[in-house]
Amino acid sequence: MASRPSPEFRAEAVRVALTSGLSRKQVAADFGVGFSTLSRWIQQERKNPEKPTAQSDLEREVAELRRENRQLREERDVLKKATVFFAERSK
Repeated sequence: MASRPSPEFRAEAVRVALTSGLSRKQVAADFGVGFSTLSRWIQQERKNPEKPTAQSDLEREVAELRRENRQLREERDVLKKATVFFAERSK
């Protein structure tokens, strides 16, 4: 009797199937599970998307850091322009 895959294994297989661009048959073969098993895991994941995962936490953090980075770049650009303006004005 085969052992059941861990929830982490299932989540990773679903994540790869949904984001890698590979066919589901290829992902199932790569993970060593049946195509129908992988399809069932994907269906279950789509029915229960509300549970937070470590991956979604990372994605949320990356989005927040990108927003902050964009804001800091804009502020830096404004300060550069102000420096040039006041340097030319003091001449």
